[in-house]
Amino acid sequence: MVKTVVCVGLPIDEKLFIQKNRLAPESVTGKEKRITIVTGTHGDELDGQYVCYQLINKINQNQGKLKGIVDVYPALNPLGIDSVSRGIPMFELDMNRIFPGSRDAAMTENVAADIIEDIMGSDLCVDIHSSNVFLKETLQVRISNENEKKLLPYAKLLNTNLIWIHESVTVLEATLGHSLNSMRVPTLVVEMGVGMRITKEYGDHLVDGIFRLMVELGIWEEESIPIKAPIIATKDEVKVIHAQHAGVFVKEIEHNDWIREGEIIGNIINGLTGEIEEVITAPSDGIVFTLREYPIVYTGSLIARIVGGATK
Repeated sequence: MVKTVVCVGLPIDEKLFIQKNRLAPESVTGKEKRITIVTGTHGDELDGQYVCYQLINKINQNQGKLKGIVDVYPALNPLGIDSVSRGIPMFELDMNRIFPGSRDAAMTENVAADIIEDIMGSDLCVDIHSSNVFLKETLQVRISNENEKKLLPYAKLLNTNLIWIHESVTVLEATLGHSLNSMRVPTLVVEMGVGMRITKEYGDHLVDGIFRLMVELGIWEEESIPIKAPIIATKDEVKVIHAQHAGVFVKEIEHNDWIREGEIIGNIINGLTGEIEEVITAPSDGIVFTLREYPIVYTGSLIARIVGGATK
């Protein structure tokens, strides 16, 4: 059942609608577990659209297996998706920086408060993101240290390539994921692919993982959903590589490649002089789980992240 969560008037007699699709068993007792799938917070992140489609389609075709409630929010920022904008058009805001919102603030914060209120009470939330247009990310769950104990068991079931456990200080308090976790709604933040594209392989893997989670929660009835064992990485196991020179980055490896220490990741070249400004090499053995997608770089631009210690 499609339900309007937010309806706000806009200029020129237009309206902002944020909607969800609630999928529930034919007979509801009121004791069902509920999982929430959220995406479209950034308008240039589109992998979640494919995941929502596949998830809803499978449930509709196997209604008898549904034992709990699945709330799917495919577009928290519909204006951004419609206009191919990362943030909220007109307001020039990153929507993932205004949660949990406020009833006594601007319209956008009122919208954020409505979304939070509607999600509250969920037994688990999966917040799906793509990367931006500059970087390609492997399918991963990101967890802060403070939430590791409660979230890691769920994250292991999500069929991702990587679980990255990072310091709490790197988590912005105004994100949806942080706000919900602070309000005791366990929330897994998923990152994958590249901005303005759909990486179908990652989407299919994540859908399988969501169904595996639903089985664990008693929301879905299915005997066997095979999932992979992810790499679990902490801060010390992740090596981050930044450009030391400006220029055009030309990669020599592919995303998700396993490389050895000292192997060339790519070169930063100068199209005017025909010279190589910088040769970028791997600081350790491991898997390149983040790789520069957009070639133009400046001093300090992120080039790659490597999970050090990963085996081939």
